[in-house]
Amino acid sequence: MTLYSYTKTRHHRSPKHFRRLFSFGAIFSGLVILGWVLYPILSFEIIYAPQFGSLIQPVPEDNLKQVVSLELSQILGLTTTDYTKASVWFPKAANVVKLPLTNSNSVYTLSIPKLNIEQAQVKVGGEDLTKNLIHYTGPLPGKTGHPVIFGHSTIPLIYNPKDYKTIFTKLQELKKGDEIFTTVDSITYRYRVFDMKVVTPDALSVLEQNSDDSYITLITCVPPGTYLKRLVVKGKLANL
Repeated sequence: MTLYSYTKTRHHRSPKHFRRLFSFGAIFSGLVILGWVLYPILSFEIIYAPQFGSLIQPVPEDNLKQVVSLELSQILGLTTTDYTKASVWFPKAANVVKLPLTNSNSVYTLSIPKLNIEQAQVKVGGEDLTKNLIHYTGPLPGKTGHPVIFGHSTIPLIYNPKDYKTIFTKLQELKKGDEIFTTVDSITYRYRVFDMKVVTPDALSVLEQNSDDSYITLITCVPPGTYLKRLVVKGKLANL
């Protein structure tokens, strides 16, 4: 084969070879992105969900197809609901549950040492979960009953305990006995986790108040990076 023929053949094959490499690269990139999205969902369902017992899901079986359809839409990003707004997390709450709420616009702080959350701002009656944690209902910490606090979550790979858009991403890593601190008007209250469970957005019982002791309830969306269910962490007031 002459040098001319070799060079001609080489140039003739290059575009096809390039397209093949590009196709493999696109497929590989797609698989990486798919794994990046699915990993937090699968890991939560396999590692953490079994620890929380049965899913509280007050949905009749004849409506399960609608629920599955809605959940798939949320995973694929086909819904336009803005979940950075606290009012949409339990959509039926406004019409079904009377939500006792202390004076709005007050602010206090919350810390969870195990998750490196330090002095995070909690706004009473707020709405925007990108700017602070939201005290959704209940009395201030330290009082009889339980303040219900919402915090946003996302995929674990971009978790930052100082960013309110990701602050509760690792809430499922808490265990019974772990500590939660709140500081209200320079008074610090310590709570110990005693219960964790996963519920659907229709399970309004987690918002109801009781009057036998002082508690705290933290809620975020799970699996991380989705809005399918709600993780509920309950703590009971302990002596400092």
